[in-house]
Amino acid sequence: MNLDPVEIKAFVPATDLELSRRFYLALGFEVSWTDDRLAYVRHGHASFLLQAFDAPAFARQFQMHLLVADVSDWHAHVVSADIARRFGVSVGRPEDRPWGMRDFVLFDPAGVLWRIAQNLPQAG
Repeated sequence: MNLDPVEIKAFVPATDLELSRRFYLALGFEVSWTDDRLAYVRHGHASFLLQAFDAPAFARQFQMHLLVADVSDWHAHVVSADIARRFGVSVGRPEDRPWGMRDFVLFDPAGVLWRIAQNLPQAG
């Protein structure tokens, strides 16, 4: 029996699917496939399904974590693309976390919280 997983994807809620698609495109993701209820969104080997799901309370409780090679470059990209103003979202600053990562928070238009992070070098 081969029980090796190939991939796991989250269904990320979008209260306004078209606005969310534009948001993720502006972040540098690509939308490989879409219809009026679902979009396959990816950046390199990372992907998720963006789902038209109008449940604002649920979206505000939903979190995603994106592990990247350089969090400072990602933050600079988000700032230079003017994501906060263009989409009316909140963008935090990179901070070192006690769990061994440097990350910043970013909310998408539906209120989904993203933590974009990189691993910090291990001491010792």
